[in-house]
Amino acid sequence: MKKLIILGGRGIGMIAASVAQDIGTYEVLGFLNDVVPVGHEVGLYKSHKVIGTSDDVHKYIEDEDVNFFIGYIGMKNEKEMFEKITNLKIPKHRFATLIHPTVIIPKGYCKIGYGVLMAPLVQLSPDTTIEDNCILLANSFLGHDSTMKRFSHITANSVVGGNVTLGYGSHVGTNATIRENVIIGDFSIVGSGSVVLKDVPANSIYIGNPAKLLRRK
Repeated sequence: MKKLIILGGRGIGMIAASVAQDIGTYEVLGFLNDVVPVGHEVGLYKSHKVIGTSDDVHKYIEDEDVNFFIGYIGMKNEKEMFEKITNLKIPKHRFATLIHPTVIIPKGYCKIGYGVLMAPLVQLSPDTTIEDNCILLANSFLGHDSTMKRFSHITANSVVGGNVTLGYGSHVGTNATIRENVIIGDFSIVGSGSVVLKDVPANSIYIGNPAKLLRRK
């Protein structure tokens, strides 16, 4: 069994832990969490112990048998968090890619980076590119020739059309739809249920059908 440490908490962290369990090749050693005190547990039914904070990553990097998963999503101050995670200097080959057995990936037609999470029933089209540390939640769809930049997220039941680029740290909310040939700018958020018909500038929040600017960040 491979050893796995998850940076995060309830929500995405627990989804990652459950997918790791379903894959069957990882033993979750615990969580690194900057809010929940060390020694406390994360999870309502099946729980995992908090074994440190993000500052403790360096202790575990020394053990070559330990892999890491970054379980952060819907982050506040996304750019600052992106830089903090990057500065942890975790070697990319030590990021665990967690892909649920029910995920549909055209074999040989997609490029998937390190530290990617794909929850149950995710579907990819051919010629999609997913960079490191991206998250695709249950029943989401990524269209052909689309790219997810590092730390971008697609949440449950969202549909991303063909030839779309999701910028660094961008977030697509639940049940959102992104039409083809659209660029979602770095660190931007598309609200739940929104329908995006045109490019979304960086550092902005778009909501509604059709999606319109709510505010700049």
